[in-house]
Amino acid sequence: MNSVIKSTAALILVAVLIFLCTFSLNAEVPDKMPFTVNAQSAVLMDYNTGTVLYAKNADKALPPASVTKVMTLLLIMEAVDSGALSLNDTVSVSEYAASMGGSQVYLEPGESMPVEEMLKCVIIASANDAAVALAEKVAGSEEAFVAKMNDRAAELGMNNTHFENVTGLDDDTVNHLTSAYDIALMSRALIGHEKILEYSGIWMDTIRDGAFGLTNTNRLIRFYDGATGLKTGSTSKAKFCISATAKREGLHLIAVIMGSDTRDIRNEAAKTLLDWGFANYSVFETPGGSAGETTVIGGVKNSCSGEVAPLSMLLEKGKNKNITTEVLFESDIQAPVCAGETIGKVRYLQNGEIFAEQPIIAAENVEKISFFGLLAKMLGIYLIK
Repeated sequence: MNSVIKSTAALILVAVLIFLCTFSLNAEVPDKMPFTVNAQSAVLMDYNTGTVLYAKNADKALPPASVTKVMTLLLIMEAVDSGALSLNDTVSVSEYAASMGGSQVYLEPGESMPVEEMLKCVIIASANDAAVALAEKVAGSEEAFVAKMNDRAAELGMNNTHFENVTGLDDDTVNHLTSAYDIALMSRALIGHEKILEYSGIWMDTIRDGAFGLTNTNRLIRFYDGATGLKTGSTSKAKFCISATAKREGLHLIAVIMGSDTRDIRNEAAKTLLDWGFANYSVFETPGGSAGETTVIGGVKNSCSGEVAPLSMLLEKGKNKNITTEVLFESDIQAPVCAGETIGKVRYLQNGEIFAEQPIIAAENVEKISFFGLLAKMLGIYLIK
């Protein structure tokens, strides 16, 4: 009965957490502006926790230009991870894909290229023709792929987003819009795929066996310490936009800038956000693992080992010092104990004040001892004596 009550409580806790997460995604993001940046809207988000550190007009729906391709790339990488698409698969270029204007690698109708090479074209050179070719490979048509993009946006809680194409070209669009906060959400989802950061960190590369050069449209990759990616964009309607990611000492930040007047202003705005984030925040991390053992009453064995999950927390700079931990197992734990059951908690304290707690989970099953098992144990103790 004790384990049933604990399991029910755990399920209620999970339901509450899901509700809170859903609410936070649907809530408006208030402005947090300790300084100003030269952009129509901006967001600085911590990758590990999703915490918004800076926000200016975060929910304002604006044209994103080629930053649209963050979602395009997310769906491609999810197709790769699911096995629906392989990096070694060949993509054949349609006449429609080859007809894209703007940034391109001048794909010819009927030309074939591996998925991995096309991905590099999209990530590094922002190639519209490659983006459409990949979308057609995954969904059969750009229209079908765009439907998937909007579905995925809804799943991520991107409430101010509507896509009309996979490229961000907006001469003929009516309602191709997203917000700085929504871009941060999809960027966070995208950089969870390690291959993306591997590609987006490349400054220069080539395709077609070295015959065609690619240069990264994101200059921060070369000129900003810790830059890891991610995607730039510009049109006359959108002006200059970027989702820029950078990592230092375990702190991974996402800076989104929308509607800057020039490329240099956009880049400086992104650097200003990142500099401020690194100057004011740090990460407290624990690897998780064993929490030790605790006594079990009435079990086939007298103890049960516990584990805690890894923890990553965002703290203000300087507050990751003088941290201590307390391991608190529940008292009078009765068998049976099921693996995965909560049997205690770990507290993290800074200067004696609790700032985080984690459950200790049973790492093994401990069955209730039977009468004959208890008798055998008692006889064993007696014989040893």
